[in-house]
Amino acid sequence: MFNKNDTIHTMKKYNFDEIIERRGTSCVKHDMMDRIFGTNDLMPMWVADMDFRSPDFVIDAIKERCNHEVLAYTFGSDSYFEAITGWLARHYSVSAQKNELHYVPGIVAAIAFAIQAFTEKEDGILIMTPVYPPFIDLPTYAKRRLVCSPLKTVEGRFAIDFDDFEKKARDCKLLLLSNPHNPGGTVWNRDDLKRIDAICRKTGTIVISDEIHADLVLPGYKHTSFTTVSPEAKGNTITFVAPSKTFNIAGMGSSVAYIPDEALRNTYFGYLDGYEVANGNVFAYTAAEAAYRHGDDWLLQAREYIAGNVEFTIDFLNKNLPAVVAMRPEASFLVWIDFRPTGFNYEEIKRRLLEVAMVALNDGYTFGGEQYKGFFRLNIGCPRAVLGQALERIAAAF
Repeated sequence: MFNKNDTIHTMKKYNFDEIIERRGTSCVKHDMMDRIFGTNDLMPMWVADMDFRSPDFVIDAIKERCNHEVLAYTFGSDSYFEAITGWLARHYSVSAQKNELHYVPGIVAAIAFAIQAFTEKEDGILIMTPVYPPFIDLPTYAKRRLVCSPLKTVEGRFAIDFDDFEKKARDCKLLLLSNPHNPGGTVWNRDDLKRIDAICRKTGTIVISDEIHADLVLPGYKHTSFTTVSPEAKGNTITFVAPSKTFNIAGMGSSVAYIPDEALRNTYFGYLDGYEVANGNVFAYTAAEAAYRHGDDWLLQAREYIAGNVEFTIDFLNKNLPAVVAMRPEASFLVWIDFRPTGFNYEEIKRRLLEVAMVALNDGYTFGGEQYKGFFRLNIGCPRAVLGQALERIAAAF
């Protein structure tokens, strides 16, 4: 007899080459370009969502829930939490319990709540730049003291300057850790995370581990959840995960906080519940449960396709625009590209991308300031034909 809680392995072949028209759907990636870039007449290769169709099992679950025709107050059911704990155990050897998990309406919001729950004005918050812009914006907006430890580039990937990191951590209440790293796609290994753990415990710094890109670690690499590096790390970490990047359902606003330590959990969950800022909606719960219960096969195929796009991108740039330096991502669908070796200054690089190539990329400046002018982040989570067209435009513009 079929049990709805059983994981289904469909072995269905998904089509990631399908080109889907997204314009006119209140889509940030397409329909907000005019607000950001001053025009909608660009190829949108910026916002970190994918152009792939959201999985059929997620769409079917939402349709089935709609058939009930009452969309009233809701909560996370036991089967919702079982789907999450099952996913974490299968993929990351994380043994989470239901009481250690809490719905949050998105990881950016969840980090903002953590800043409010654990810090006061002028408290130090440590980040490693370049990094996802909200890591910079949230502490700044909250009037916390932003402390930046710049990453080094070693053998084509990001590396932590641990001498600088330890010095900077001494007066910081929180570390905002991008694990895996955005924008570089660097997968921090266990040794890296152990050193971060040891330093942060010594300095009394709570680790906020944003693991939203963990599911999209590419073949040949392995994600290590920060809570698994030591018993002490497990007691000093707030981990955020989400199906949003993984299954292209960011519009659902469905993320999860995982906190094994009781004291941290009581503070953070108490903040969420006290201010009623993390009550999920019916479709967020439905979509997340379906994704985590039925998503293994889809994700395997998506990662293989993205890995193919990585190879396509690196090969294309090496052959057609060898002056630029593209960092090979070890996770996710984002490529960090240094255009400075083309010899053009920042303003000219930006002009050529926007006015000649007519391609919208994320500006490196927003990931850490002046030192990243001339870097841009390219989103390759799209059909290969679209990616090829964007790369042709970029190459021609330079």
